[in-house]
Amino acid sequence: MRSLFFILFIVIASVSSAQEADWLTDFEKAKKVSKKTKKPILMYFTGSDWCGPCKMLKKDFWQDPSFIKQSTDFVLLEIDVPFREDIISPAQKKKNKELQKKYNKEGVFPTLLALDANGKVKERISAYSMLRDTSGYFAFLDKARAIR
Repeated sequence: MRSLFFILFIVIASVSSAQEADWLTDFEKAKKVSKKTKKPILMYFTGSDWCGPCKMLKKDFWQDPSFIKQSTDFVLLEIDVPFREDIISPAQKKKNKELQKKYNKEGVFPTLLALDANGKVKERISAYSMLRDTSGYFAFLDKARAIR
């Protein structure tokens, strides 16, 4: 009986600690959800398998409980541009490259954009330093929250 309680505790603890924000990967769907919910879109450009600052930002910001709580104020859209072929489908990679040409011409990773429901850029923040200071990203969320 004791071991059953222990196993139950481990399962509950792992489920609650694994909480993450819900990210879309389809731009058109994100725009539809944004129009329906009247929430701004956060478009995040990442190189999930090669971008060191993107990996740090994921750990320091995207998985931060404060961000996860605030994430419900936005439609989250991840645009991954990985080097490896097994991370996303070739069709998704093509769509993401097209979005990169339009929204991230400079090719800076990570880049976070705040867009309205029509896909118009309202705010932008790029890069993430080795200082690992997320305050600029949280200030960005405050600005982005005002977009309708």
